[in-house]
Amino acid sequence: MEHLPDEVLTHYEQDVDEATRITEGFRRLELVRTREIVRRHLPSGPLRVLDVGGGAGVHAAWLAEDGHQVHLVDPVARHVDQARRLTASGDSVTAELGDARELPDADESFDAVLVLGPLYHLVGADDRLRALREARRVVRRGGLLFVGAISRFASLFDGLSREFLFDPEFRAVVVDDLRDGRHRNPGTRPEWFTTAYFHRPDELQQEAENARLDVVELLGLEGLAGWLPHLADRWSNEDDRDTILFAARAVESEPALSGLSAHLLLVARRPA
Repeated sequence: MEHLPDEVLTHYEQDVDEATRITEGFRRLELVRTREIVRRHLPSGPLRVLDVGGGAGVHAAWLAEDGHQVHLVDPVARHVDQARRLTASGDSVTAELGDARELPDADESFDAVLVLGPLYHLVGADDRLRALREARRVVRRGGLLFVGAISRFASLFDGLSREFLFDPEFRAVVVDDLRDGRHRNPGTRPEWFTTAYFHRPDELQQEAENARLDVVELLGLEGLAGWLPHLADRWSNEDDRDTILFAARAVESEPALSGLSAHLLLVARRPA
């Protein structure tokens, strides 16, 4: 089995701090929306939750604070070290190095599984299917899975929002993204992300169904708000923040608009 490309590991080991990426300022929109959707579906706990590709443990931390026992698996050593330092969660979070395509856990050993990062960087369809099948294997029958993906149109909208699109080199990247979903960053510019795969919403649903999962719902996380940087000034105001969240929730399940969000979140269940 191939390891993650070197540029992906370098991106997370050196270029981006996953411990703070979605925990500060307006970037919390992704965190808040993910948290409310997961909480909406999880049954009352405490539950045993597996966080596959859980990064530095941002989601594991609030799940532990909710009373769940969380085990995190990630292929990046830096992330595992950061997750292990979640002292505020006590013994409720454990972490180890691992690959989403070959989990070390026993069949049906978790009540719920988060797969919020792995599909970003498994460019091959076979690898993504293998990761989804592994998640299905380790969750109990009837258990929930939360699967994240990046929208096929994310680089296009990000390029407009931050004006990268006026750079011919970035525009060429976007053209490739739109054609086949395979995102490359030949200049390894950190603000242009790294090697990844961007999904069409219907494609994500089809991949989940191919892994023999029952799809509960497919949602767009941020809606249009995620591409409007001027809203960052309003995020710190509670009333304004509620308005931004209202706008995201209002279109979360609208099929015609799901690809507008930077991130997709699919909720699925292992058949009983």
